[in-house]
Amino acid sequence: MADSFELEIATPDRLLVKERVREAQIPAAKGYIGVLPEHSPFLELLGIGELTYDAGGRRASLAVAGGFVEVLPDRVRVLAERAERAEEIDVERARRALERAEERLKNPLEGKVDIARALNAMRRAEARLQASGRG
Repeated sequence: MADSFELEIATPDRLLVKERVREAQIPAAKGYIGVLPEHSPFLELLGIGELTYDAGGRRASLAVAGGFVEVLPDRVRVLAERAERAEEIDVERARRALERAEERLKNPLEGKVDIARALNAMRRAEARLQASGRG
């Protein structure tokens, strides 16, 4: 039985992660999925949230939003529309984005508020704060 698998996380612009990991927690569209070596294959929509993984005892986090997850017994590929490593996240910018989204959602009927867009902006900001360790 294998004790690790290869994790690849990429956006249209860059490859963020390509390393052997022992486990990963990935935000899928319908909830988080936990992946261990030799997992059954599947393809799933990527949700919005904090993706975490364990690479030889080192824990790492990224904020991800939108895209796809391909799970194979020896490899997991995350093709994200957006992704940021924890150390790349501008925490103050994420806090301001969260405040703006929450303000828009307080009175959605006043003015022209796209509720789905505001909710997605709020979820992305929350994921960025959580991944940064300051959420």
